[in-house]
Amino acid sequence: MSTLSETLPVIDLDVFLSLPEQSVKVQEECNKAANALITYGALLVHDSRVSEEDNDTFLDLIEDYFAQPIEELQKDERPEIHYQVGVTLDNTEKPKCAVDEPCLDIIANLDPTERPLDISGHHPDPKCRFFWKMGAPPPYETEYPALNAPNVVPQAPGIREKWEPTMEKWGRSMKNAVENIAEMTAIGLGLPREFIKDAGKYGPHLLGPTASDLEKYGRRDTILAGFHTDLNCLTIHGRSRYPGLNIWARNTGKRIPVRFPPTGRYLLVQAGKQIEHLTGGLIKAGFHEVVVNEATLQTVERRTASHPDRPLIRISSTFFWHLSSDYELVPKPELSERANALNVTQKAQTVYERIKVGQQVQNELKHIALMA
Repeated sequence: MSTLSETLPVIDLDVFLSLPEQSVKVQEECNKAANALITYGALLVHDSRVSEEDNDTFLDLIEDYFAQPIEELQKDERPEIHYQVGVTLDNTEKPKCAVDEPCLDIIANLDPTERPLDISGHHPDPKCRFFWKMGAPPPYETEYPALNAPNVVPQAPGIREKWEPTMEKWGRSMKNAVENIAEMTAIGLGLPREFIKDAGKYGPHLLGPTASDLEKYGRRDTILAGFHTDLNCLTIHGRSRYPGLNIWARNTGKRIPVRFPPTGRYLLVQAGKQIEHLTGGLIKAGFHEVVVNEATLQTVERRTASHPDRPLIRISSTFFWHLSSDYELVPKPELSERANALNVTQKAQTVYERIKVGQQVQNELKHIALMA
């Protein structure tokens, strides 16, 4: 087994889905999920419903999409709505941490051998991304229409026909899994089962595959996505074909290279800023980066030999699960108390003000240069 699967707890969704909520096994699994997010900000999920074949079909399509000429990709850009649907091209999004004091403090307090690659130049990330909305439109007028815009379908022949069915199929697999993890986490935190899931009922969830051209940006120690946390509630990833994702466990200060077990129906879940706010900091958003390392380069070599006709593009199969834009984020008092007890060593407690989710998202988008 890999470093990650030895370090991060593996949560078995099959147990949760096949036994009554009151059963000892389900309660234990739910406690394990909540504790994993509190301790590490991340966990691995085993879900028998997830198909490796669906992930492969999805990765192939996204590789083909990003292998298109840039003029074709530019047709799918929507900067006027802060790139919240369609494509974001390379060198657009900036890592917030490079200019964020609390984040720079976190880096400074890590052992030098455990620090992320240096982002102090505040250069934009060389990654591209496509956002495909997977949420149900709210049955009321939202205050945040730009965050709830209709999808963009690429028009190139050979891609257009496959796009919606492939995105929807893989997106549904990850959405189902992450919503079950939201339920398990709520139970493990002592909240009603539906508490987190209901708060995200009309969230602008995004299937957001990230693409990095390894022919263009494939040098050792290239930062593909600088050290950051995610702004949403929970992020779930399928298996990528190329390693390079590092995460930092909250309570250890250790950099953990993400390596999925070589086969099997596994997904990775990470905590984002919205669940941090909701739990008053009991669960912290997990820091991570994507870089080109030795393992990435070895995989490039193997992949070039085994699939010489395929584009050398690293796709991260990622789904961002959001709370509803008009939902009011207020920390649960009983969780804030637990958080304060856990964070007694911190110089100053973070204050989580009452705020609408849509406003919180817009604040974060300004930090990463996607919104003026």
